[in-house]
Amino acid sequence: MGRVNALAPNDPSDASDPSPSSRLRSSGDPIAADDRSDAPDPLAAFQALRTPEGTGLLDGLRSYDPSQELATATRLRRSHPAALVSAALGQARLRQRAVAKFGAEDAYRMFFTPNGVEQATRTSVATHRARRFAAGGVRSVADLCCGIGGDAIALARAGIRVLAVDRDPLTAEVARANAVALGLDGLIEVRCADVAGVDTSSYDAVFVDPARRGGRGRIFDPEAYSPPLSWATGAALAAPRAALKIAPGIPHEAIPAQAEAEWISDGGDVKEAVLWFGEGFAAGSYRATVLPAGATLWSASPPPAPPVGPVGRYLYEPDGAVIRAHLVADLVERCEGRLLDETIAYITSDEPYESPYTSGYEITDQLPFNMKKLKALLRERKVGVLTVKKRGSAVEPEELRRRMKLQGPESATVFLTRVAGAPTMLIGHPLTRQARSVRSSAYTCESG
Repeated sequence: MGRVNALAPNDPSDASDPSPSSRLRSSGDPIAADDRSDAPDPLAAFQALRTPEGTGLLDGLRSYDPSQELATATRLRRSHPAALVSAALGQARLRQRAVAKFGAEDAYRMFFTPNGVEQATRTSVATHRARRFAAGGVRSVADLCCGIGGDAIALARAGIRVLAVDRDPLTAEVARANAVALGLDGLIEVRCADVAGVDTSSYDAVFVDPARRGGRGRIFDPEAYSPPLSWATGAALAAPRAALKIAPGIPHEAIPAQAEAEWISDGGDVKEAVLWFGEGFAAGSYRATVLPAGATLWSASPPPAPPVGPVGRYLYEPDGAVIRAHLVADLVERCEGRLLDETIAYITSDEPYESPYTSGYEITDQLPFNMKKLKALLRERKVGVLTVKKRGSAVEPEELRRRMKLQGPESATVFLTRVAGAPTMLIGHPLTRQARSVRSSAYTCESG
């Protein structure tokens, strides 16, 4: 394919939903959000939260205001032990943060650690993966490095029996509590153990979510994951079917030849990549899945390099999962379009095109990069609200908006990019549904 595949989406995808860090080492996470040296043993503090007194305390903190925490803590300590109040307040904060990933109904019944909230798979992505397993006939999964149990919950809700394994005692206890809290303990067995010593031969499939964070932050080398990608791949190949959750920024050359690679976005942000192994998955193929639509773009092999040409009336911004999966050329072919530049993932065409894999815009103006000309044009159009998008430009959107001194009732979108290597500004507005020609409405597209 063309050089456009060397580029990543603008969003910092690798920072989204990193995999749990309490894997083959002890995480030592406190149950509260703070990390005080005089805090009680985290496991003991968590167990106290599950007593009738702790449960009642947590139930009363569902809607508490964190900005009033000092007053709340002072009031509660009059009738409860200080350590229990501290643990409950920390857990209440974590539950509030977890709503974005798990939804309010589940989040306020579940338990979390700080790492668990930050690093667990969001429900929409875990549900998608569980449905793929179930569709392939999988009825039992060994979830290795299970964290707080987000994926195990989704698998169980898909009717799959789960062995959830994590080495950290607190993390395993939280996963066990979550299975009970959601009424799924009949399908989820939680085991505190080193995943390397777990026999998975009796399970239909294996799911591995290696830790991609260490003491110094995010880990980019797959062999520095915990466990390393090579170990996880070996565990996957030994199972009838398997899935490995990895960072979406993984180099394509690091992907095992036996795997089908899938990149998943949710709400426009790339959340993760998954390597699928075994029966029902096409080794060497690439897939981009867009949630919540559930749209899947798949190719058995990378398409040839797409054509490059002049700016047409319409511009399309591919979803980040499509870019990560190196399937931009596939979209270029489907919309009968072309790239603006061989290194930039912007597609242009002369006819409107609708797809769940792109955001479409109608272009009204094309200018060489020139701040003064852009300011004059926006003033003439009475633009007061400006959306700035960029690929291949060093200009910061906030700086551009500041210099434009916008006033007026109209809105516009400006693209700072390159056209055939030349710095260019494109001005337009999003396509409305009525203006689109639905030439590709199928949510599942495959190309050979």
